[in-house]
Amino acid sequence: MTAKYVWGANLSVIKHLTILPALEAINLSGEAAVNLVTGTGLVESGFIHDRQINGPALGWFQMEPRTHDDIWRNFLRYRPDLANRVLAASSLTGLPGAENLVQNRAYSACMCRVQYLRTPEPLPSATDAAALSAYHKQHYNTALGLANASANVSLFQQAINA
Repeated sequence: MTAKYVWGANLSVIKHLTILPALEAINLSGEAAVNLVTGTGLVESGFIHDRQINGPALGWFQMEPRTHDDIWRNFLRYRPDLANRVLAASSLTGLPGAENLVQNRAYSACMCRVQYLRTPEPLPSATDAAALSAYHKQHYNTALGLANASANVSLFQQAINA
């Protein structure tokens, strides 16, 4: 099996040296979470684009600034321990602006995971690429987004295998 290379880096390196430590630092890791966030990056940007082409989304996980701001205003504001862990994991202070999603990979991974945390539905199995892809479509990309859960199963399988 060959590893997928993205942006000059091995996907396994991104998964294990950026995403995993960021999620561990906020106490929201686990195999399912790491595979879900890694797969999200593959679907949303291929770990190539930091800014959406012809759109507002930012960072590897293509989070829109209004989603970023809503997470802080309506979720992290009421969870100060988690908010402080996100800031510490990202080496940030104060209320970060959405531009940090581009500049700070750890922050971007943390915010992607927090967005998933907002849904009451539990994470799918860590090794079920189809379920991870469907979860991404429903809870991150949404019905209005362009992601295709069926077409993206192979990307989530790559995330699992990395």
